[in-house]
Amino acid sequence: MAAADAARQAAPSGLGLDSAGVRQRMVQRLKQEGLSDERVLQALAKVPRHQFVDTALAIQAYEDTSLPIGHGQTISKPSVVGRMIELLFAGQGARQRGELGRVLEIGTGCGYQAAVLAELGRQVVSIERLKPLHDKAALNLASMRGNKIRLIYGDGRLGHAPLAPYDSLVAAAGGEDIPPAWLAQLAPGGRLVAPMAAPGGRGQVLVVVDHVVEEGRSHFVRSTQEAVQFVPLKSGVM
Repeated sequence: MAAADAARQAAPSGLGLDSAGVRQRMVQRLKQEGLSDERVLQALAKVPRHQFVDTALAIQAYEDTSLPIGHGQTISKPSVVGRMIELLFAGQGARQRGELGRVLEIGTGCGYQAAVLAELGRQVVSIERLKPLHDKAALNLASMRGNKIRLIYGDGRLGHAPLAPYDSLVAAAGGEDIPPAWLAQLAPGGRLVAPMAAPGGRGQVLVVVDHVVEEGRSHFVRSTQEAVQFVPLKSGVM
């Protein structure tokens, strides 16, 4: 449907994908499918997803599908990006602030989700372990990131301690469990959303972790959400 929208708006020399109307129709479909946070919907409507994928795939940019970005990685479905950010907003701290605060993103990829997060948080720190993707994201975000997005080339499993703590943490890769560094860098009242291996090792589920402080004591409360499919979380850099 998104491709058909773009084709109808196509100029002789282009696909018409820079039209806000194409993005708005994507957002309306996501809303019909259950995404309800208006702040998230507005951010998805604003960020030009087609600028983050290869030209040959641009006409598919506003379909609700993941697309390859090279090096065995993908750009997540818009519905999944929206759902994970919506879960971040449901945390206690984000509800009180009305925004995501300082965000740590694990797995920059092509930079799309970082751009969406930058519409909704005070600062975004995004880590990518693959140098070619880190460089690609830097190019993709050069014209829009301003001072709100800081890109880090490094091992995402370690988080980024120099700028911790983080009010929100979101991961675009799934491992067997939540790395201890992520929990250590999550601010009191903060929320973490990440894919993790499902019980029994069959597939992945979204896991939400809240850093709760009660009567002067802090602890982590974990809940499990729906099934998802993400690339594996790996250590080291390449």
